[in-house]
Amino acid sequence: MVFKESERLNSIPPYLFAEIDEIIKKKKDEGFDIISLGIGDPDIKTPDIIVEELKKQADNPENHRYPSSYGLKALKIAASNFYKRRFNVDIDPDSEVISLWGSKEGIANIAYTFVNPGETVLAPDPSYPVYKIGTMFAGGKTVTIPLREENDYLIDFSNINNENAKDAKIIHANYPNNPTSAGCGLDFFEKLTDFALENEILVCHDNAYGDIYSDQSNKPVSFLNAKDSKKTGIEFYSLSKTFNMTGWRISIAVGNSSAIKSLGKYKSNVDSGVFNAVQYAAAKALDNYDGLISKNNEVYNRRRVKVCNMLDKIGLSYFKSGNTIYIWTKVPEGYSSASFAKLLLDKASVVVTPGSAYGSCGEGFFRISLTISDERLEEAIDRISNVF
Repeated sequence: MVFKESERLNSIPPYLFAEIDEIIKKKKDEGFDIISLGIGDPDIKTPDIIVEELKKQADNPENHRYPSSYGLKALKIAASNFYKRRFNVDIDPDSEVISLWGSKEGIANIAYTFVNPGETVLAPDPSYPVYKIGTMFAGGKTVTIPLREENDYLIDFSNINNENAKDAKIIHANYPNNPTSAGCGLDFFEKLTDFALENEILVCHDNAYGDIYSDQSNKPVSFLNAKDSKKTGIEFYSLSKTFNMTGWRISIAVGNSSAIKSLGKYKSNVDSGVFNAVQYAAAKALDNYDGLISKNNEVYNRRRVKVCNMLDKIGLSYFKSGNTIYIWTKVPEGYSSASFAKLLLDKASVVVTPGSAYGSCGEGFFRISLTISDERLEEAIDRISNVF
């Protein structure tokens, strides 16, 4: 028996990365050696110190019971100490931190927490698809904000319709940015805070890539570095990319205490919190941040240079940035995002992500991920170069 899906489920487009997985599987079944530069899933192993902490805590029967939906105290204290050390931001561990099953879960659930059917959410375009999907599931409507290369992919607040601004409940932002890799400075976050305060909007800043950068002297800042930011927003800090923990499903949201409390109220009714052993391991990661991220950045910076040299050689334009694990690249003249991605798959057996998957403003671009071994990346580079 086949059951009819709900209208909300039936109305969403197929999830991009599930489609990519299916394409890769089909091609492999046909005998092709596929190299995927499509999904941002780190190939570097989770540091041993984190894995060992998980093993230790998983062996403790006290951690086999229900955890708190608001998070383990040890993790909340570690998050507070981390934000002070890394961003010089004071966080109250008791009221301004909550643990999440990854930022994706938190971003989706923030819509259920604050958005009523028919209400407006502002989201950048191109952007991580969950900003829009979470809003849609909650019955809200997304008004997109175009991100343009000529504006360094920063949100231009002057181009947001005044009526949309006044109606909006949430504005999503994400810097360093996926998919474009664009970064921002404190001045941008000050503008974001001012805009949100003026229009009484909750800021949800997705800080998934804040610790992947090439310039030690110009490390990304936090949204919470902006004056009065805690009055109007929260930040999702994911451990997935910083500590190579994508499969662990652990993240934190920090910031406005009222928003954190409301999110916890929602979550306590739909989940039972993150496994305590994973939270202890996450606390260990945050406590040892300084000694764990340098290797990641060394690896990604080396790979970024290899890909950029290839793009320069074959004459493809790309957004120049030392942030994130992605390179945002223009397709050649005469191609759409999808048709060029298909060309590389058919001619080179290399998967890239078409920019149109991130929104209409992503059309004309594709995203390259740096999360495969140097050897396979060099093979992919050779294959792409031979197409030209």
